[in-house]
Amino acid sequence: MQLFGTADKVVLVASIVVVAGFLAALAGILERRRHGLGLALAGLAGAAGLTAVVTRAQASPQAALAPIVAAVVTMLLLRMLIRRLDTWVPRASTVDEHSGEQAPLARRSFLNAISGTALAAVVGGTVTAILTRATAVAAGFRSSLALPAPATPPQTVPAGASLPVPGISPLVTPNTDFYRIDTALTVPAIDPPSWKLKVTGMVEREMELDFAELLAKPMTERHITIACVSNNVGGDLIGNALWLGWPVRELLAMAGPKAGADMVLSTSNDGWTASTPLEALTDDRDALLAVGMNGEPLPLEHGFPVRMIVPGLYGFVSATKWLTELKVTRFADDTAYWTPRGWSDHGPIKTQSRIDVPRSGRTVQPGKVQFGGVAWAQHRGIERVELRVNRGAWQSAQLASAISTDTWYQWQIGIDLQPGDYEIQVRATDASGQPQTEDKAPVAPDGATGYHTINVKVA
Repeated sequence: MQLFGTADKVVLVASIVVVAGFLAALAGILERRRHGLGLALAGLAGAAGLTAVVTRAQASPQAALAPIVAAVVTMLLLRMLIRRLDTWVPRASTVDEHSGEQAPLARRSFLNAISGTALAAVVGGTVTAILTRATAVAAGFRSSLALPAPATPPQTVPAGASLPVPGISPLVTPNTDFYRIDTALTVPAIDPPSWKLKVTGMVEREMELDFAELLAKPMTERHITIACVSNNVGGDLIGNALWLGWPVRELLAMAGPKAGADMVLSTSNDGWTASTPLEALTDDRDALLAVGMNGEPLPLEHGFPVRMIVPGLYGFVSATKWLTELKVTRFADDTAYWTPRGWSDHGPIKTQSRIDVPRSGRTVQPGKVQFGGVAWAQHRGIERVELRVNRGAWQSAQLASAISTDTWYQWQIGIDLQPGDYEIQVRATDASGQPQTEDKAPVAPDGATGYHTINVKVA
């Protein structure tokens, strides 16, 4: 993630294809030279895949089936193709004693090899067709879905919430530009009529909710900014959208959490889990079972048909996409996907600010240089934003009006600069009077800290 950003899945899949192709070629060469060597390599590759699967957090016994079947099929195909090659190559290179011409190929072996290849192509094509069909069904349902009107309408956007600064992040992030971070190599395709949400664990009444029942609930629409814990200082893994959904607290109130519970383990259709403090889902914040994003049904890649949105918490402990289960439990009893990998289990969002314009490394004209950007401290709000030049005195920026404390704030400031090189830093102070820290910290285990710093040349 740190090296490839949001292209990490593409790089991973491409790397897997390259490595698999290399291992397949090597196994074929080894098996051709000495029977058993290629099979051993295929077996080792299968064992490595099995180890990777069973050592995953939340791995199930059923998950081990895929690498086992893949290894067995690979070994069978390798042995079959090598046998065909053993019978084909000598005949192809044999010269007829009487005519002096090369003997014909072994037609039956050749046809068998072609048949095996065709069968593999048919199986692969069938799997691809099934996946494509599922995606088409989900996309078709989404395109025809009419979202219900919210019973609780969104906050009124103040007149001064959006500043006229060219290049600044828009107040509301378009769906096509909204960041996407998840562990799914392929976007899950869920048919909404078959979707169910289960509430289990430490509750008085276990419950199940289908999509039609959810859409019939009184919906709330709210502007909420969400952020990824992997967002570096000044990074773009953050966005603000208008979300439509049913408050999670109302569903949990119906289930009745038992005394001692302090966490809700939410599960995605692809098996990913998040550990959300129970308090954050039952207090007065607008934690939602979201079905809409910026006035339309959730895009498939952003969790269609249902995802969670929780103000004030990083997405890795709250923003579960393709949601299927809410298990009321305790932090002492259950762990989520990222916790055993060294990340924290609570994940409150830290106060941060970012300079959007000018971009670092740009050359600008002398005189009053316009700086602009965004700042956020979800569920707390921002009190002020300040800039400093070359580690000098802090200067207060104009802070735009807020939609709410759960969204980011735009800011701007004009600073007179003469020709030269400058370092510009920004800091924000939340509504409680606590400024963001200058201390630099990496994204792991609970979010990056430090001042966003850019360098500009005035000439």
